[in-house]
Amino acid sequence: MNYVLRRFIAYYKPYKKIFFFDLFCATVISLVDLAFPQILRYLNATLYLDSKEVIYKSLGFLFVGLLIMYIIRAACRYYVSAQGHIMGAYMERDMRQDLFEHYEKLSFSYYDKHDTGTMMAKLVSDLFDICEFAHHGPENLFISILKIAGSFICLFMIHAQLAFYLFIVTCIMIVFSYRQNRKMHATFLDNRKKIGNINSTLQDTLAGIRVVQSYTNEEIEKEKFTRSNNKFLSSKIHNYTVMGSFYSGNNFFQGLLYLVTLVVGGYYIANGSLQPVALATFALYINIFVSPIEILVEFAEMFQKGFSGFQRFIEVMDIEPDIVDAKHAKVYTAEKGKVEYKHVNFTYDEGSNHKVLKDISFTIEAGKSIAFVGPSGGGKTTICSLLPRFYDVTSGEIIVDGMNIKDMTLRSLRESIGIVQQDVYLFQGTIRENIAYGNPLASEEEIIDAAKKANIHDYIMSLEAGYDSYVGERGSRLSGGQKQRISIARVFLKNPKILILDEATSALDNESERYIQKSLEKLSENRTTITIAHRLSTIKNADEIIVIQEGEIAERGSHEELLKENGVYANYYRLQFQNEELN
Repeated sequence: MNYVLRRFIAYYKPYKKIFFFDLFCATVISLVDLAFPQILRYLNATLYLDSKEVIYKSLGFLFVGLLIMYIIRAACRYYVSAQGHIMGAYMERDMRQDLFEHYEKLSFSYYDKHDTGTMMAKLVSDLFDICEFAHHGPENLFISILKIAGSFICLFMIHAQLAFYLFIVTCIMIVFSYRQNRKMHATFLDNRKKIGNINSTLQDTLAGIRVVQSYTNEEIEKEKFTRSNNKFLSSKIHNYTVMGSFYSGNNFFQGLLYLVTLVVGGYYIANGSLQPVALATFALYINIFVSPIEILVEFAEMFQKGFSGFQRFIEVMDIEPDIVDAKHAKVYTAEKGKVEYKHVNFTYDEGSNHKVLKDISFTIEAGKSIAFVGPSGGGKTTICSLLPRFYDVTSGEIIVDGMNIKDMTLRSLRESIGIVQQDVYLFQGTIRENIAYGNPLASEEEIIDAAKKANIHDYIMSLEAGYDSYVGERGSRLSGGQKQRISIARVFLKNPKILILDEATSALDNESERYIQKSLEKLSENRTTITIAHRLSTIKNADEIIVIQEGEIAERGSHEELLKENGVYANYYRLQFQNEELN
């Protein structure tokens, strides 16, 4: 807990001037509130016992003095309410920025194990509660302690015996609150997990809404959401049950404070040790410190929400990315693009005996091409994912231009590699913005040139808004072939030395494939190219074809050589050729 609090306090550092002045204003507010009963007690004991002429003369001074006091209090309250909240908003902004940047650093292995909905919950709803706690937490705690401590000092000064009884009731109340708080903490953590599950289900359904509706499986998705929703409801019911006990218990103790004041105070009035005016002052002070106790009760709920949210925040922030730059990493200048895999082995889970890749070795000379074929799940995409270090090899090494990729900075390595995938991702925005993603500093002429090379310029110009046309969510306003050509234009603009084509045409119709294939051939010129092929007709001219089966190299050679061997590749080719003949 101390570790989490230290991390939380660190976010106050840039705003410490605002924070301390906020506490100063909170102190002024508390002192004004504490002063009123004493002023009333003093006036009852002195001024209000004097003649009416003296009272009339003093009322003007009293009015001005109290008016100034409450103007100062109002100004302090404004600062606490406005600037304090603004400070909390800044801290929320800083945490959200840190978390987003950390998400970007995390390796693919993290995203393989965590869903988007839960990550979004940590980025949005969790941080909102943290923001509220960041502002109100220290301020409420400080004001409450100050008012309670100040009230008790004043009460002990008025009548120590009666104040002692109230102190005992207050201590019992604090012990009760502490125990209930521990129960509330567990329920709030469970709430966080359950709302994360709701976000995950919602994100998954909405992202795949076209599939849902095309299969008329709305009822299935409703059932999935209902299950998550009801689990969250059960968690909230448990949470509110504990919270109800917490509030009702504290409310009972607050009533007990008034009960003790009237009964025990009546006893002391009867024996002559307490004046009725003093008992009225007692009642005022009880009202002053009952209010902070209610604030502390609210603070407890806020603390549990904010603290549990910050714990989840810290859990992510403390995850070290699997793949980072080595201390001695150098910038790779991408001079040639020669690629070598030397006895590469890979497994997704450390300690697992299941090897996804087994002793993979091959070399691609600069500007040459290699193609991988084989059954789905054989390891072809994994081989390609190791080159830009989306994952790190378990053993063996990958060399680019004579340099181990682990000795290069990640940025320089990935800048030298362009990837065209089967599943194209376009960002919300315009066609221009999506093409320029390959090089954000590109000029208008360079963007248009890239589009022409990708055979998409004429289509773009046929649109009413041209390059300013919006693509829709994930490119929903475009066909598969159009999206693919925009992604190819993006790679043209990036202009990498090494190119990875991951089944870039397998999801397209024959006409779109012909367009895309021309664009890919143009893109592959003078680049080291790795192709994962579904349609073998697209890789006939590759310098080398490697057949991958169950993570191992089964065959390798040129198209003609592999056909002559009459092995796995030849069998694939015959089957595909027969299917095309039948179609």
